[in-house]
Amino acid sequence: MAEAADFQGMNPSPARRWLRRTAAVLAGAPLVAALLAGAAAPVAQAAATDKAPTGSGTVAVSLDTVTPSAPVKGDTLTVSGTLINKSKETVTAAQVDLRVGPRLFGRTSIDAANRRTGYLPGADPYPVGGKYTVEIAKLPSGISQDFTLSVPVSKLGLGDDGVYQLGVTLSGRTPHAQYDQVLGIKRTFLPWQSEDRDSKPRISYAWPLIAAAHLTAETGSDARQTPVFADDDLAAEIAPGGRLEQMVSLGRQLPVTWVIDPDLLASVDAMTRDYRVKSGDTTIAGTNQNVAKQWLTSLEAAVAEGKVIALPFGDPDLASIAHRGKNVSGTLSHLQNASEVAVTTVQTILHVKPSTDFAWPVDGAIDPSIVDVATSAGAHNVIARSDSLQENGGLAYTPTAARPIGGGTTAVVSDARLSTAFQGDMTKAGDSTLAVQRFLALTLSLAEQDTDEDRSVVVVPQRMPTVAQAQSMASALHTLDDGRWTQSQGLVQAAEANPDAKATTEVPPASRYPKKLRSQELPTQAFQDIKSTQASLNNFQVILTQPERVVTPFGNAVNRSMSTSWRGKPLEAQQYRDSVRTYLQSLVNEVQLISKSDVTLSGRSATIPVTVQNRLLQGVDHLVLRLRSENATRLKLNDDGAVAEQPIQIAGGHSQSVKFDAAANINGQVQMTAQLYTEDGTPYGAAMNFTVKVSELTPTVLLVIAGGLLLLVLAGIRMYAHRKRANAGGAAGDDGSEPEQPSDPTPDTGPESAEPSGTGEKVDR
Repeated sequence: MAEAADFQGMNPSPARRWLRRTAAVLAGAPLVAALLAGAAAPVAQAAATDKAPTGSGTVAVSLDTVTPSAPVKGDTLTVSGTLINKSKETVTAAQVDLRVGPRLFGRTSIDAANRRTGYLPGADPYPVGGKYTVEIAKLPSGISQDFTLSVPVSKLGLGDDGVYQLGVTLSGRTPHAQYDQVLGIKRTFLPWQSEDRDSKPRISYAWPLIAAAHLTAETGSDARQTPVFADDDLAAEIAPGGRLEQMVSLGRQLPVTWVIDPDLLASVDAMTRDYRVKSGDTTIAGTNQNVAKQWLTSLEAAVAEGKVIALPFGDPDLASIAHRGKNVSGTLSHLQNASEVAVTTVQTILHVKPSTDFAWPVDGAIDPSIVDVATSAGAHNVIARSDSLQENGGLAYTPTAARPIGGGTTAVVSDARLSTAFQGDMTKAGDSTLAVQRFLALTLSLAEQDTDEDRSVVVVPQRMPTVAQAQSMASALHTLDDGRWTQSQGLVQAAEANPDAKATTEVPPASRYPKKLRSQELPTQAFQDIKSTQASLNNFQVILTQPERVVTPFGNAVNRSMSTSWRGKPLEAQQYRDSVRTYLQSLVNEVQLISKSDVTLSGRSATIPVTVQNRLLQGVDHLVLRLRSENATRLKLNDDGAVAEQPIQIAGGHSQSVKFDAAANINGQVQMTAQLYTEDGTPYGAAMNFTVKVSELTPTVLLVIAGGLLLLVLAGIRMYAHRKRANAGGAAGDDGSEPEQPSDPTPDTGPESAEPSGTGEKVDR
């Protein structure tokens, strides 16, 4: 919309000042035309060259405060800011002026005015002038100067209610231009509402409490399963002055709807007790229990009214699932599980019942596949944004947020201008002030739209606002607290509002999904990794006597692996998935077969022991140990053939030796394979191979037999010698000598059986 050269109801400046400025303009007329082109060029163009800024870009003007943001009759408007001379020359005879007008009609005209930078005579209004100026005798090159202007609202010449341009200019002279000229300008907007409105749009403002993943899948071995954090960064966010602490302390004073990731609550709740933090290859004790308790206490008080929406646990990336993951089996079931866990988590920690009927795709960008995925988890409301679900019916006003898009699903369309108003860097006071004034101007302009429709407008900002962004949002919402042109409403009520029959309800096709957002999505490989991890978890949990100690932390970690917070961070996302998978595998490996050396069987039958070790702190059950003979003709097991198996049940921290009966038919070597299986026949862990040597007479047995035979021979020789002496003594007695008394033969070693050794004799390891 074209801007007026003057503004309505403007009081003229004093005649003498007007004549002086008019004369200065006429005297410098030959130069004005040359300045116009430079004045209209953006400051960025000047900065791109080696030359110092000229024209209205010579001095940078920032507006640090505008108080009050939306004045009423009787107020005094105070504007403060900073001037910085960016040129190489000293500015002299400078003057800071406030300029107001003209009134802007419609949000499109606000957008156009917001894009303007340089000063343009005729398009920009005259200054208020008079005593409402600030004189600056000299502003050297590179020097900054603060200023404050205070003007009674009655002197601003404001007419009908609406949005007015508000500008601050720095006029002065330079050594090369010895005449008054505008050397710097900064514009903003001034909402003016002098009388109460009969019709006010209802504003629903979402207040997100979301953080990146910090909790790992790892837990301690104690009864309480002490959680392990990847870092202690979350403590800094919930500590006084931290991002999440500010979100709670600011939000509790505002009429907002809390949109919470339950994973954040679970993580902070874990910090209220003993917890560990990774530090290199080890962990150290966490020390921020009191900080965590205080934050949860403050949050519980803030949400006491119950306006809480719980996202699925971990805030899964719906667009990534729709475009890259839904065709990987099991992905959608994870999303459903994340939605179910959300209710329990919020109710347990905050003691309020949340609404879980909302899905929030990134930046409110939707297409049919995203809507399908969102509703598959049970959501009936999908938060979209007006730059995705765009109006094409030529409406002259902003329609109500609720739009039926088929299948019983409602698109809750947030206003793109309002939702993105605070996405920039708000750390500088000037940027924050401009954002607040523009937000207020847009809401007032929305209220002034010519329509009889009763409307609900939704504002959904960025997922993780910075401290400065949160403070800027709170400042804007506080200005709307008095309900002068809007009234507050919860997001749930906005979704239930009667839709506008003229509003667009057609979901945009996938081809219109923003390329920038698509490039940030999780890759298909991420969902393949998650599938692999889940398969390992399923196989592991069935053998545990306390599966909940593993299922819960790993299930939550799987949900975190799909989080929206991984967007734009592919390396960190991959590292998190790898850490979950690696830790799970380390637990699986705690139940294993103990390696055996070759076994020698002496005799036709024996037993073969195989040892299973459980280094977990909980017992394992529902396992089967299967032993296979690769040559059943030579060595068969349990008289059945090539395979034998036995059930396994081992207490935590113990081992069990399982014995298998074996029968040998032919001497030689036989390869054996031992493998653990779950009861459903799924292999568990790695197989263990060893060799059995079958020998009916082993060298040891032969030595024993030979030794026995030798003893028998020696005993026989001794007995023979003894009898010979006895016979010789008897002959001597016949000669009249006294006969020798025979003694009992007592061998040093008793005779041993020459029979083969009994069954079960073995040599192993």
